[in-house]
Amino acid sequence: MADDRTVIQNRMLVNIPDEYDKSEGEFFYDNTKAVAIELEGAYQDQEAISDRGFVETATGEWLDKKVAEQGLVRKPATKATCTVTITGSQGAAVNTGIMVASDAVNFIVKESKVIDATGIVNVLVECEEYGSIGNVPVGAIKYFPVTIAGLSTVTNPAAAFNGYDGETDEELRVRYFEKVRTPATSGNKYHYRNWAKEVVGVGDARVFPLANGPGTVKVVIIDSNKTGAEPELVTDVFNHIEEVRPIGATVEVVSATEVPINVSATLIIDADNYIMNQVIANIEGKLAEYFKVIAFNATITYVSHAVIGSIILDTDGVLDYSNLTINGEAANIPITDVQVVVLGVVTNV
Repeated sequence: MADDRTVIQNRMLVNIPDEYDKSEGEFFYDNTKAVAIELEGAYQDQEAISDRGFVETATGEWLDKKVAEQGLVRKPATKATCTVTITGSQGAAVNTGIMVASDAVNFIVKESKVIDATGIVNVLVECEEYGSIGNVPVGAIKYFPVTIAGLSTVTNPAAAFNGYDGETDEELRVRYFEKVRTPATSGNKYHYRNWAKEVVGVGDARVFPLANGPGTVKVVIIDSNKTGAEPELVTDVFNHIEEVRPIGATVEVVSATEVPINVSATLIIDADNYIMNQVIANIEGKLAEYFKVIAFNATITYVSHAVIGSIILDTDGVLDYSNLTINGEAANIPITDVQVVVLGVVTNV
């Protein structure tokens, strides 16, 4: 870390003979202070330039430039999509560009159609914003932000998906080191893992050589939100691997199987400052983040009953708990190599 201005100035003052007045307000003090301020900034800039030259310390566009030396490109954020059902008057137009909305985010209609005699039309919509914010559940899209003549209601019969946050510096850095530190050659398992993780939307992958006999490879993936992958993403990964793999192997790409984790406990809360719904929402948020951390972590082979209890106790609004069960059991929940845990339901009993 670069020296601060005081250290720099003191170093300069030491080199000035004591026969001169070096006290604050005098010529030598004031002039060395001005120089020290400039040198402090220059040293900080110099340190930052050095950091940009190493993958371990580079950030943003500088990290992009470093990983590009190994042929890696940061995976961009994507927008969630789904099909919505709109009801209205026969002959009413549903035009490209109109908006529908959930409580949190707007969606833009991507195709133009006219409502027929059934009074119903289905159209594709895309989230206005990039990232996982657009992955809303069934029925979340229910508004027209602006009233449109002839259109009455809107809903999404299926969840919106494919909204992925852009690859973070840390995620890109991990992918870089995986590539340079593992011997990915001649279509070995590391090669298949790298190929799978190149696809936008893939959060991690596990590779099982000879899974279905000689000459076969099975690739199990999760998405960037650390949940099971949608069929479209599975297809994208399969197609990408088929383009780059050596001739000979038979490849299967599948999604990890989601294991919902339902948590039940008797909660004692800080009722003066929180209501139960707030506390449960806080617990759900912390559990969801924890499940992302342990997703496809090779050292984690079960969901720990003790860790879940610790997370609950560390949650804002919780004073204590008892009767904790996970999926109905007061025990750890095993996780296999082809499973990924996701948040189920948190219940106060």
